[in-house]
Amino acid sequence: MTKPLKIALLGCGVVGSQVVRLLREQESDLAARVGAPLELVGVAVRKPGRKRDAEIDPALLTTDAESLVTRDDVDIVVEVIGGIEPARSLILAAMASGKSVVTANKALLAEDGATIHRAARENGADLYFEASVAGAIPLLRPLRESMAGDRVQRVLGIVNGTTNYILDKMDSSGASFTDALEEAQALGYAEADPTADVEGFDAAAKAAILAGIAFHSRVTAADVHREGITEITAADVASAKAMGYVIKLLAICARSDDGRSVGVRVHPAMIPRSHPLAGVREAYNAVFVEAESAGRLMFYGAGAGGAPTASAVLGDIVAVARNRIANTRGPEESTYADLRVHPMGESVTRCHVSLDVADKPGVLARVADIFAKHDVSIQTVRQEGRGDDAQLVLVTHRASDAALSATIESLREMDIVRAVAGVMRVEGDETP
Repeated sequence: MTKPLKIALLGCGVVGSQVVRLLREQESDLAARVGAPLELVGVAVRKPGRKRDAEIDPALLTTDAESLVTRDDVDIVVEVIGGIEPARSLILAAMASGKSVVTANKALLAEDGATIHRAARENGADLYFEASVAGAIPLLRPLRESMAGDRVQRVLGIVNGTTNYILDKMDSSGASFTDALEEAQALGYAEADPTADVEGFDAAAKAAILAGIAFHSRVTAADVHREGITEITAADVASAKAMGYVIKLLAICARSDDGRSVGVRVHPAMIPRSHPLAGVREAYNAVFVEAESAGRLMFYGAGAGGAPTASAVLGDIVAVARNRIANTRGPEESTYADLRVHPMGESVTRCHVSLDVADKPGVLARVADIFAKHDVSIQTVRQEGRGDDAQLVLVTHRASDAALSATIESLREMDIVRAVAGVMRVEGDETP
């Protein structure tokens, strides 16, 4: 056993409190696993007098975060305050002072990860961030270490527990979006302002991080095509259910067919109920990875919450502490491939289209002609008559999103189309 490794914690909210608790409760086990004791020497907070979920020695609390992260005796800085600033400045100050950093800050890494990774490299510091994506699920380390010898083709996942809970509730009970959201808020799965979750911002940040690691290229949140779930109706969910599908908010990161670019997108999509992701219920997360040699892998577990996220933070603390004892470092950011991030229009997907049309001869032929003009092939068609009106439900074969969008716009302009009642991308049919 060597001298204690000293830890400074930034933030003591839901996750930070659990980090404090685990460091205290597992003190002896952690020391044995690391090869040295781990000692918490300071906790930076905004309101020292606030009641917290874990008992903390008041002497450890400080409002001077900058002084804490630059203290000479601190070895590891753990950042769980979130947001861009002051988190970025504090992390950079810590690294400039020779500290290794563990962070759960997905927003910062997705927006300005280049700056953080560069500072880690220039200062010889470790940067670990497993808790930034999918909570307790070991995902980033397998991607950047265990699969370093493989070629990842696609990452498809549910990475936001709030939206998964809402969509699952809509599917299982027939609830409206509003009612499902209110229930999620009552249970603590959704914030009072759920915008970051339901509009896809949270998932987009995570998708950027996943894509960067999987494809060895720099990807930012601005590169990610993003759509939320606020427009999903109970009728959409019921229609998907009748066809053997379920609607999920998916983060999709995929190489182009020629391998020269990657597409990164977050949007609701229909997936077959036979797909492994279809069975992911309530607030759980799951990520499906397809690689050349490893084949298909699935990572599943609790994607949020204080204790699950703190578990990932502690795992990173142990890894960083071991590295410091061994006088080595973990893997640096890998961006050698430098693949182009292509726009959404170049992404290849399938589409479910519901049309309200005039119920008269020749309608289906005219609609099919529009699809053909845009080089979009129709896989299935279902038509139901309703007096003078009819509903056409079509599912396409794979096509570029640009071609699919152009097809929808042309359909809207047809005199026989009363309304484009619903459009939903379809994913996952190629997976058993």
